[in-house]
Amino acid sequence: MYFSWHLYLMALLYILAGINHFRNPRMYIKIIPDYLPNPKLINILSGLAEIILGILLCFPNVSKFAAGGIIVMLALFYMTHFYMIQNEKASFGLPKWVLYLRLPLQIGLILWAYQYT
Repeated sequence: MYFSWHLYLMALLYILAGINHFRNPRMYIKIIPDYLPNPKLINILSGLAEIILGILLCFPNVSKFAAGGIIVMLALFYMTHFYMIQNEKASFGLPKWVLYLRLPLQIGLILWAYQYT
């Protein structure tokens, strides 16, 4: 089965984002909502999920599963976007309009993954 270049681009972006969870964990831990337990573990698990799902996108027999996993993961990440809007410390000093712009961009990422399910 032939995969288009944008599937591989998506895979690469998730792999790199996952690796960044381990290169710069404080950035991710800062945006994990206070009401969730063990932010360090959540950061590790989400980083591993991004890496594993990104790799699995490259294999035709499991790419649909991986794309579905990415959709679920992105839906779960929505809580961090809302947390960043509500919490000044988690916002990284970004203007509110940038934080709100991230919400529809997340939908775009979900739609991008959906085309591979």
